[in-house]
Order: sequence, then structure tokens, then C-alpha cells
Amino acid sequence: MLAERLIQRAVFTHLRCRGALGVVAWHTPNGGYRHKSEAAILNGMGVLAGIPDIFAIKAGKMFALELKTERGKLSPVQQATIEALTGAGVTCAVAHGIDAAIAQLEAWQLLRGKSVASESPAVRCVA
Repeated sequence: MLAERLIQRAVFTHLRCRGALGVVAWHTPNGGYRHKSEAAILNGMGVLAGIPDIFAIKAGKMFALELKTERGKLSPVQQATIEALTGAGVTCAVAHGIDAAIAQLEAWQLLRGKSVASESPAVRCVA
């Protein structure tokens, strides 16, 4: 089972190599340990808890994808944030594992082509 950070790196490799024309995608680094003073500064600057791992915009439409391991579960804060984003018009999803994440990005037409995980587990990018 891949750790979430490894799933995220693989997803961004796909986005760099296979990203559809006009897609802008990023990760907002909200997680990790912060000293109390730094956390207070970031909160004052508008950091929002529970933000999904990946955001993408294509043709004026925003997408948010939360990545989980095969057995991972959303925290209550993540669930509430996804509900708020959905209510604001963002298309959101939760993907459990790399295959589900790639399939979701393909379904949203953020990636070119189709991945065949069983035949091509590694992604090679010449960029």
C-alpha cells in the first residue's frame, strides 16, 4: 500500500506528463508540523484546514481531489471542507489509491489518454 505522499507524487507525474491542454494543477501545503506562532500567522493569512491534496482548473472549472490510501478515511474536517467546496461549485472527489486517482483525473478530462495500470505501472516523462 502506497503512502499518500507517494500517491500524490505519482499523480503529479501524470499531470506533468499527460496533463490536458490548459490544465493548471497544484498542491496547497497546509499539512505538517508548525510551531504555534507560525500556525497562528498562517491561520491569520487564511489557511483553511481540510483542504484537498490536489486542485486543478480547466476552462474556468475548478476540481479538487483528496487522496487517500486504499484504507484511508476522511477526517471530519476534510469532509466538512469538501462539502463547503462542493457547495461553492467546486467539483470534488476522494480517491483511494493511485489507480482511483488517475481514473478520476481521466474522467474529469484533466489527463490526455488512458492509463493502463496493469500494463504500464511506471510513468515515463520526457520533459
